[in-house]
Formats: sequence, C-alpha cells, structure tokens
Amino acid sequence: MRLRPSQIARPRPEIDDVQILVVGHGAREHALAWSLSRSSDVSSILIAPGNSGVRYLPSARRVPIDTTDVTGLVACARQEAVDLVVVGPESALAAGLVDALVAEGFPVFGPSRQAARLETSKVFAKDFMQRHGIPTAEYQQHVDFELALSYCERLRYNVALKADGLAAGKGVILPRTGAETFGALEQFRGSGLWQVDQPLVIEERLEGWETSVFALADGKDYRIFAHAQDYKRAYAGDEGPNTGGMGAVSPSPLTEAELAAVEEKVVAPTFAGLARDGMPYVGVLFFGLMMTSRGPMLLEYNARFGDPETQVMLPRLRGGIAEAVRACTEERLSEVEFDWDSRPAVGVVMASGGYPNQYGIGHRITGLDAEGSGDTVVFLAGAEETPDGNVVTDGGRVLTAVGLGADLASARVAAYGRVKTLDFEKAEYRSDIGLEAARR
Repeated sequence: MRLRPSQIARPRPEIDDVQILVVGHGAREHALAWSLSRSSDVSSILIAPGNSGVRYLPSARRVPIDTTDVTGLVACARQEAVDLVVVGPESALAAGLVDALVAEGFPVFGPSRQAARLETSKVFAKDFMQRHGIPTAEYQQHVDFELALSYCERLRYNVALKADGLAAGKGVILPRTGAETFGALEQFRGSGLWQVDQPLVIEERLEGWETSVFALADGKDYRIFAHAQDYKRAYAGDEGPNTGGMGAVSPSPLTEAELAAVEEKVVAPTFAGLARDGMPYVGVLFFGLMMTSRGPMLLEYNARFGDPETQVMLPRLRGGIAEAVRACTEERLSEVEFDWDSRPAVGVVMASGGYPNQYGIGHRITGLDAEGSGDTVVFLAGAEETPDGNVVTDGGRVLTAVGLGADLASARVAAYGRVKTLDFEKAEYRSDIGLEAARR
C-alpha cells in the first residue's frame, strides 16, 4: 500500500466503533495516531495533549491534559469511555499512568511503572542486564566525583557517562580526553542529574555501529516488530551535542543473521528475565544496541516507541498498528501478522535554530499544505496552530519529513525533496541522514 498523495499524515476515512486515547504531544504520537487511524476498526482518536498535527487527522481531536496528569487522564478516559489507551512518552510511564488506568479497568498499551524502570533508571537497567546475562558494556555507578574520575582514568577515558534518570534523550556524554571527561563530570554535577540518591553510570565505550530493535509484548509472549537506525548528534558527520534524535532510517542495515543473534542474546533473555522477576511486560520495548566484533551489546532500553524511529517504521506497516496494539492488551499477539512494505524509509527532523540548546518559537511554518509525492509524509512535533489558522514553531524538534523509496538512496531523495518544500525561520536539519546506512 502506497501512502496517499497528500504529504501530510491524513488517513483514509474508515468508520467503526473503537475509540482510542493516545497520550503524548510529539511527532511520535502524531505518527501513532495516523497509523491507528488507518484501521477500519477505529472510529475516533483522542490525543492528550497532542499538537497541530491533529488538524490533518479527520477522526482525531485534542484533549488539553498534560502527559503526567494521571488524575486528569484517568478522568478523561472514564468520561470519554475510551476502549484503549496508547501511552507515548516515558514521562507518563514514570508517573504511573499505566498502573492507574489498569486499576480502573482500561486496556493499556504500555508497561507498568516498575517494568518501565528499564528505561527510567539506568542503574536498574544495568543491574537487570548483569543479573540476566545480557551482553553489555563494563560499568560502575558512582556518587563521588573523585571515585568517578578514578574509574574513568582506569578505562583510559574511553567511557560513556550516563545520567541514571530521564533526561529527554540528552543524558549521555561521550568525552574523548581526560580534560573532556573532567568537564563532563562537572557538567553532570551542576545539572542536577547526578546527586547522592541518583548515581552516575560510567560505562566502557563500545566500538561498532548502533541500531535499534523494537519488540511488542502482550504480558505473555513477545514478537520482534521492526528495526531502525537513528542519528543522535545535532550536526552532519555526527558532530555536535546529543539530541532527542535528528533523523532515522528503517530498516537498519541488520542482516538476518545479525537480527537472529540480537534476539537470541538480548531480546529473548530480556523477556525471560522480566518473567522471572515478576514483571509481565505489555507494550513495546526498544533495544538500543551496539553491533561489535564480539556480537550485539545492549546499550539501553526504552519502554516505549522511539522518536524519530516511529516516524520511519509506521509508514512501512501496511494497514496500521491498531490490531497489533489491541492484541498486546488482550494476550493474543501471536495471532497478529505484520504486513511490511519492503521499501526503506528515511526521516529527516527539521529543528528550531539553536536546538538542543536555546531556540526561539513562534515562527510560521510554510509548505505543510503543498502537494508532495505519494511516497512522503510529514509528522508534526513542536508545532501549534494560531487563531488565524497558521501553524508556527513551538519546540526544538518541529517536524519529521519521511520519504519511502525502492532503495535507501531513493528514500533519501524523497525525504529531502519534501524538506525543501517546508520552511520556517532559522530551520536546521542534518544533510546526511541515511548516508551511513547506505554505505554499510
């Protein structure tokens, strides 16, 4: 199935009787709502709080409730009599939203607060990996500055420094020298992310190439869903600071043999470990991996769909994700077949100038309503509609332009072709999304 000619995420209008609440406000949630809307079983979608991407989804409407307002979201689900809740961001998982909704009897696609600690605490995750024999980098956790520096020296400053708690995808620093390591430790100490009750995780830095694998789970079974490769650094050539993600490609360059090794050594032991630890998992689990000469090594878990990986995976899923999501909440994931478009997808994030540091907002976005090819789609993130009907920037990452093609090079042409039709003041984006994967 090809995307319809409109370049904005607009599903075909198909009506039945399922109402879904999607929690979140980014391009990931726009993509989820768009994909859910492609199912003939879905009649309406509420997005809390959502963004101006809702204007391009005829069956969707926004609900002005914050992602961490558990009481408000539970009340909304009750008042609107929703049939299913899909939780997007990690902040909602950490706030215990899933637990509260499940206690009220709502089917929820998302893990409990305890299971979500695989993402919300790096210390918890690393201890879990070690306990269940999942290959990962050597590490220590430290609260003392001098002991932390000493461990970095022992590793010859070949380290990755990671905040224990959530940091919006920016809690990792990869110093290259002793001076940079000292400065990074000082930065963490002054940021509030490293405290007596919140240790700093220090890992040996691994060599290889990174990829992300996603699995769905229904509390009993799991299935590999898809894989992607994202681009974290702000600037082309992997320069600049880490961001929440400046682009992605799907599928990643994983071979079938490499994917089988990932499942055998990382994915299967993870779900077995969750079962042994009494934490049945419902939802999606993201495995951030480094493919090394020693095989796959696990860098991190995310207890939700990635952003921008979601924006390049879901346009490749024919028929949308609604049936898979519902199956996860009904312990029947084994019945679902994933029908993938064989064409690769490339997604380019357009960001506000200055991101991930200081940036301005309120700049009008042009080109959203321009006709694009049937192989492109745009998902909005930091974008809001003004009273006069314009859409303006309202965040760091503003949108993701996605292109599909017969090969990665063609997908890049489609994605960057769509980028050229979009504009806002001080827009920034990387020019090399997909190049590394294309050259592998």
